[in-house]
Amino acid sequence: MGVLVTGGAGYIGSHMVLYLADRGEKVVVLDNLVTGFDWMVDHRVDFVQGNIADNALVSRLIQDHGIDAVIHFAGSVVVPESVENPLKYYRNNTAATRDLIETCVQNGIKHFIFSSTAAVYGMVGLEPVAEDAVLTPVSPYGRSKLMSEWMLADVAAAHPMTYGVLRYFNVAGADPEMRSGQSTAGATHLIKVAVQTALGLRASMSVFGDDYPTPDGTCVRDYIHVSDLVAAHGILLDHLRAGGESRTMNCGYGRGFSVDEVVSTVKQVTGVDFPVVHGPRRAGDPASIVAGADRIRSMDWEPQFDDLPTIVEMAYKWERYLNTRNDRPAV
Repeated sequence: MGVLVTGGAGYIGSHMVLYLADRGEKVVVLDNLVTGFDWMVDHRVDFVQGNIADNALVSRLIQDHGIDAVIHFAGSVVVPESVENPLKYYRNNTAATRDLIETCVQNGIKHFIFSSTAAVYGMVGLEPVAEDAVLTPVSPYGRSKLMSEWMLADVAAAHPMTYGVLRYFNVAGADPEMRSGQSTAGATHLIKVAVQTALGLRASMSVFGDDYPTPDGTCVRDYIHVSDLVAAHGILLDHLRAGGESRTMNCGYGRGFSVDEVVSTVKQVTGVDFPVVHGPRRAGDPASIVAGADRIRSMDWEPQFDDLPTIVEMAYKWERYLNTRNDRPAV
């Protein structure tokens, strides 16, 4: 048996590869390196640069490496960009995923795990959102992911394939051994932006909106450590391989922190009181989105890093390493 990890040179995908390699899995990474980095791919696995929509290439990888499962991370992930360039997102996230699924069916792939997003829920209330909530995404990014969820469910109903859909909330942190972390230039993740500001890589950081119906007026989000996230994928993969039924699950801890709380935590962890500029709301930002985490916890998933200062500290260490490695100028 082997696992094909698409987007395995990216932030979350590279952590998935580390997790699988650490437990002795045979792994093949397919990544076009548009946003990923070949140096983040673990040396214990096979790496191929290419496109997930390339039927001949993906078929060859499946056949040559005895692949029985695909874990699909490849795609575009910036919500504001999806509003400005929706066709890019429907091509990269929906059309390419459709082609990948077709290739998997043609080659008898038994299990498919899909990287989805909490953006499929759209504008929700202040209470944790469960997987059976009404799905009303408000961005092309969220819609592109939801379309892929629908395709996967329809295909699995028609073919001998089981699947897992994992809806990510706010992924943060880095590998505890500092083997990988969030490395994308210009990334918009709050914790990454805040630690970059603490390091002087940004002159200041912005907080978008302070008049939301939350305790301090800033948006509330559920932050999950990337290593806990990929461990959930591993548990789901084992479940499917053991004959378990297809599942859709939220990936979050079930509690949220406001933007101001995150910024304060970064200042405390780094010891740097960096400038923060409060500005108007961004269109489409829900006041709060926190995972209803009952399903994932029922899978015997036991988070190891459910602590905001720990997540921030690892992100900060990685950003310091990355800054030294790349010797890059301030942004």
